[in-house]
Amino acid sequence: MAETPPVPRRPSGELEASVLAALWAAEGPLSAAEVQRALGGQLARTTITTILTRLHDKGTVSRSRAGRGFAYSPIQDSAGLTARRMRSELDKQDDRTTALARFVSQLTSEDERLLRGLLAEAETETEAETETEGGASEGTRHGPGDPPCDRP
Repeated sequence: MAETPPVPRRPSGELEASVLAALWAAEGPLSAAEVQRALGGQLARTTITTILTRLHDKGTVSRSRAGRGFAYSPIQDSAGLTARRMRSELDKQDDRTTALARFVSQLTSEDERLLRGLLAEAETETEAETETEGGASEGTRHGPGDPPCDRP
């Protein structure tokens, strides 16, 4: 009797990525059975349900009652999820400066240019918000615990 070769394992996160892709492509919440159909029906519904439950536990998808089960929706789009994962990895670091420095050093020149532009844009927006809220200028900003300033 010939042995069947073992089925190769999928790369880590591949099933979650596939399930998320199905949810992102949908026009509304999907049940586990609907996700299963969207993925071609090759995975067992229990597998899909397990993946959806794990994604819910991670805060990646929301769920609402739909009959006896749940319907699932992604909480963020793909870019938002990537940003969240990057932030999560950064939050795990004791030495944020080194982690950020290494991240920036590995950027392509185009990505570095894009990041610089986004940071400048965010700084401009922050300054504009401060001015419209009647905030103080750079020289009169106060941090928590600073004594109040009598200057206008």
